[in-house]
Amino acid sequence: MRHRKKRHLRGDKDRRRKELRALATSVILHDRIETTKSRAKITKTAVEKMVTKGKKGGLTAIRLLRKDLPENAVKKVIEVFAPRFQSRPGGYTRILHAGKYKDGTDKVLLEFVK
Repeated sequence: MRHRKKRHLRGDKDRRRKELRALATSVILHDRIETTKSRAKITKTAVEKMVTKGKKGGLTAIRLLRKDLPENAVKKVIEVFAPRFQSRPGGYTRILHAGKYKDGTDKVLLEFVK
C-alpha cells in the first residue's frame, strides 16, 4: 500500500525548501523551465497552490505568498496569473516531455497553460 509515501527532493529540509523556492520562482518569472521529471512534479503542485492563493487575493494571500516567494514573483502572481486564470478551476501548469539528459534522466518542460 502507498500510505504516507510522498515525493522527495534530496538533501535536508533547508536544501529542499531552497530548491523548491528557486524552481517555483523560475517558473513564475519565466513562464517555462526545463528540469527533471521528479523536480517538475513537485514544483507543479507547489506552483498551482501558489496561483490558487493569488486568485483569492487579499492581504492574507499576499503574506502567504511572500513566505514562499520573492517580492517580484509575488507581484507577478497577483497581477498577471490571478486575472489570467480567474475562470479556470485548476490545472494552471503542464509537463511536456523533452527527451533525456546525458545520464538517462527524463528531461521535461514545466510551463503555464496559455
